[in-house]
Amino acid sequence: MQTQEVLALFELPFTELVHRAQCVHREHHDPAAVQLSTLLSVKTGGCPEDCAYCPQSRRYDTGVGDEALLPLSEVIDSAKAAKAAGATRFCMGAAWRGPKDRDLEKVMTFIREVKNLGLETCVTLGMLKPGQAERLREAGLDSYNHNLDTSPEFYGQIITTREYGDRLETLERVRGAGIHVCCGGIVGMGESRRDRAAMIGQLSRLDPYPESVPINALVAVAGTPLQNQPSIEPLEFVRTIAAARIAMPKAVVRLSAGREEMPEAVQALCYLAGANSVFYGEKLLTTGNPGATRDRALFDKLGMKTLEISG
Repeated sequence: MQTQEVLALFELPFTELVHRAQCVHREHHDPAAVQLSTLLSVKTGGCPEDCAYCPQSRRYDTGVGDEALLPLSEVIDSAKAAKAAGATRFCMGAAWRGPKDRDLEKVMTFIREVKNLGLETCVTLGMLKPGQAERLREAGLDSYNHNLDTSPEFYGQIITTREYGDRLETLERVRGAGIHVCCGGIVGMGESRRDRAAMIGQLSRLDPYPESVPINALVAVAGTPLQNQPSIEPLEFVRTIAAARIAMPKAVVRLSAGREEMPEAVQALCYLAGANSVFYGEKLLTTGNPGATRDRALFDKLGMKTLEISG
């Protein structure tokens, strides 16, 4: 979809937009089902990039130190705990501009061992060089996360250490290696509604569009340039979910960062608007997330079931 088409969706009356999104959702998904993913930071802090939202950048004083890659035993223990709690997908993130080959070898071991537990695997490691996506696929990787973050027009106000085209190039390498693409963005960084529409439009025009689309609400972390950024208006966030569902009907639309402070009613509206996956567990990389017990209680209230959704 083009930006103007997505923007027209945003500008519909709220009830009409959510109704359209729910109709699209029902055509392709079980409206009472949600897939659970767990995200683990396997290498925290010390990233050389200047992403204005990120507490893991070494350019900002956020209290996040530069840590070494986790040992295999700790990763496996976390994956086992995630599976026991109901997660079907285990995602591993590393704060790198891109992985060095020696680091990639270690992550490939993580992937193999997590796969052996019967979990889907996803990693987010930054930009990939030629040949690296193929190696990850050989290790059994199911999905690679590399977000566009925002619109092409607003991107330069958030990140200056890489170009928008760099992100698209990594996505092409992932897709070319036969790995599923997990790609979304962050809203509430000071962008306009048009920027949000442009981001969704760009995602929908990827060929094919991502199997998984995480939508994050900014968590304004002290010490980052966006520390004083006001939260996105809740119904505008729901509109973003609905527009993503309509633009990418078959994708798994995942509620990601920002849920810890999100009221249950807003989350319920997000599910109504087409979200069908969440990151599950008390932590997303370095920021908080609703605990498993809290999420299960909400699913029970809504009559939602959890299951595996590939994407």
